[in-house]
Amino acid sequence: MTGGDLVAGVDCSTQATKVVVVDVGSGEVVATGRAGHEVTGENGARETDPEQWWGALRTALAETGRGHDIRAISVAGQQHGLVTLGSDGRPIRPALLWNDTRSAPDAAALIERLGAVTWAERTGSVPPASFTVTKWAWLRRNEPATVDATSAVRLPHDFLTERLTGDAVTDRGDASGTGWWSPAGGGYDPSILGLDRVGLDAASLPTVLAPFAAAGTVRPAVADELGLSPEVVVGPGTGDNMAAALGLDLAPGQPAVSLGTSGTVFTVAPRPTADPSGVVTGFADATGRYLPLACTLNCTLAVDQVARWFGIGRDDVRPSGEVVVLPYFDGERTPNLPNASGTVTGLRMSTDPRQVLLAAYEGAVASLIEAIDTIAEQTGCGGVDGAAPLVLVGGGAAGSTWREVVGRLSGRPVLVPDADELTAIGAAVQATVVWTGEPPAEVAKRWQTAAGTLLDPVPRDDACLARIRAIRDREGTAP
Repeated sequence: MTGGDLVAGVDCSTQATKVVVVDVGSGEVVATGRAGHEVTGENGARETDPEQWWGALRTALAETGRGHDIRAISVAGQQHGLVTLGSDGRPIRPALLWNDTRSAPDAAALIERLGAVTWAERTGSVPPASFTVTKWAWLRRNEPATVDATSAVRLPHDFLTERLTGDAVTDRGDASGTGWWSPAGGGYDPSILGLDRVGLDAASLPTVLAPFAAAGTVRPAVADELGLSPEVVVGPGTGDNMAAALGLDLAPGQPAVSLGTSGTVFTVAPRPTADPSGVVTGFADATGRYLPLACTLNCTLAVDQVARWFGIGRDDVRPSGEVVVLPYFDGERTPNLPNASGTVTGLRMSTDPRQVLLAAYEGAVASLIEAIDTIAEQTGCGGVDGAAPLVLVGGGAAGSTWREVVGRLSGRPVLVPDADELTAIGAAVQATVVWTGEPPAEVAKRWQTAAGTLLDPVPRDDACLARIRAIRDREGTAP
């Protein structure tokens, strides 16, 4: 490693692929690139052609202008998506994305088949409609010809990593969100793969690499296509939440909230978790530890939609008063209500649209804040540090209203890191570790990835949380 050595971190998210090019020595982001994806579908369907991800990666790398200077690259991606490849290694249909809720009946049937406790014990999670295993079950039921033509099943980050290297590999973090890989056991579960609704051969799945094991090097023809130097080292990649935790060097027990298309709350734990209620998913992380996490489908996009409906700015809010909004516009995962729609209550003749908008923020944040307590209760989780600041990341973290609502509903100090694109930064940390062999904590410390603004705690708004909880109970939607 010398001064000026560069690595690239990739974040293939729901809406776009982003690339950051980072100086290994200083942690300075020297270049960035971004290209969007098209998400299609209605009535619960959410799909994207995986070839768009590849084209977006090519465009985003070209936009950085530093491709030939990159020594190593890693890809972090949206979790759970189902990519089906034919015998030629190409996608045979658009990928089913994590927020595609059509597999809700299949999730229910799979849970009934084994029971929630067994699912949690075997895979760390009770599979909601977002998980890969439920999407594969949906595909078997609705498109048997597609299943028959499928030679390989991949996650979004697996697809890109394999295109880079030619080798079918994944990592334990992203694999733990499929529903057929066990964080506690460290392997694919043959009893789940053999279920009649699944019927998947483990040979069609990628090899799960050890943390920080190299996935290989970029193939010469691909290097030419992407404008990279030959023999660029490729990291194993991981899921987006695992990459964010890695980029932050998140301490065990320190809670983090990510505000993006989805909302997530997670922490790092030394032991695997298993929550039969389904609120907490017991993922693995990218370092060899674990990442208990709760996720909501409706976060920044849902709140922005409310602002668009009223034609007001996203931070043009007033105290919500009696108004409660459950912004479950695309169904919901926490609570597990894949077929739910939005609820607005407490309206008066005098209600201001700005009150409704703030109530949408509060409804989006409440489930995440309550999930912190659920994570803390999990046996083997190691607890959640009650004194540690809540780390706020994702696109919403830059918004003043998001910061205010998270601070008010949590009652915690809130740390907002200065670093942008922490998922891509985490992928860059992984690429650095794979290339140099340094401990990841040393890389994150040198890069000062967690430096940022610390917001003082304010009294927790228990009255607001109680109003939201009461409406969920009344609507029959309590987690």
